[in-house]
Amino acid sequence: MYPTLLSSATIGKYALSNKVVMSPTMTKRRTPGGIPNDAMVEYYSQRAGAGLIIAEGSGPSENGMGHAHMPGIYSKEQIAGWKRVTNAVHAKDGRIFLQLMHTGRISHPANMPAKTEVLAPSAIMAKGEIWTDTHGWQPHPTPRAMTTKEVEQMVKQYVKAATQAIAAGFDGVELHAANGYLMDQFLHPSVNKRTDKYGGSISNRVRFILEVVAAVSDAIGRDKTGIRLSPYSQVNDLQYHSEIDATYEYLADALDIYSLSYIHLVDGLGGEPEIPAMLLAGIRARFRGMLILNGNFDAVRAEHTVQSGLADLVAFDNPCTTAPGVMKEEGKMESCFN
Repeated sequence: MYPTLLSSATIGKYALSNKVVMSPTMTKRRTPGGIPNDAMVEYYSQRAGAGLIIAEGSGPSENGMGHAHMPGIYSKEQIAGWKRVTNAVHAKDGRIFLQLMHTGRISHPANMPAKTEVLAPSAIMAKGEIWTDTHGWQPHPTPRAMTTKEVEQMVKQYVKAATQAIAAGFDGVELHAANGYLMDQFLHPSVNKRTDKYGGSISNRVRFILEVVAAVSDAIGRDKTGIRLSPYSQVNDLQYHSEIDATYEYLADALDIYSLSYIHLVDGLGGEPEIPAMLLAGIRARFRGMLILNGNFDAVRAEHTVQSGLADLVAFDNPCTTAPGVMKEEGKMESCFN
């Protein structure tokens, strides 16, 4: 019924059984202490029928753990927990990448390990609230602006996290540079007011992302490194600005040089503004790697999208729009992810 969507594909050096991607947001943050547990082993192994699983955003360092119950990938216990997950997925011939997500200013001390602090490109508080187990909903705190040296050290923390993800058995990593988290915060002039080499011009605001891309892809391999972007997202208090298109065209050109495994592009998800057709086509033309589109897809639209060549793979973010039968395994699962 969906011959193109359900046909095989290749990402990096890996063969995928179909062109369906399980989005990293298709999870429930069920890791008290940040350590993957039995529930996650079962959850991900049940979904190994997707062509590619992108596991949920995980903190590359202790000060990146801004959400309650989010997992990490910086401790021995976390690595061991994730190893059980990847073993279970691989036992069913699945492929799984880990999304590395530092929350930046979208955080709260109540959600973070002791002796850490909320860091961001600049000391600008995000509007809105964040859930904490101990105090319920709380306003985002004002973060401390990172020093230039701390930004440079953060690049090394991403590299360490990526190498530990590979040690935990992941097939690769996805760098989360979207949805208003740390990497994305550097891109936005309303959030990034820096006057050093990481602020001001487009090339400076993109610099941190490209340094992480270069260092991580060098450490684990370009074929094992992907990135998530959301050009027109306004979540987590992102503001529209006049240089959005120019920023992402510049970024797509730069990412193509590194020959990354893929760009995972968020387009109009959950009522967010859609990416203008000209920008979407521009990114597609500039980046010669695999393009994953994520944006309120159902099976029919996904089939048309991959047939037309607009995207190579489609990520499903809503459990009940998944192609009927795609995620079924021996009749044990419903046609949605949950």
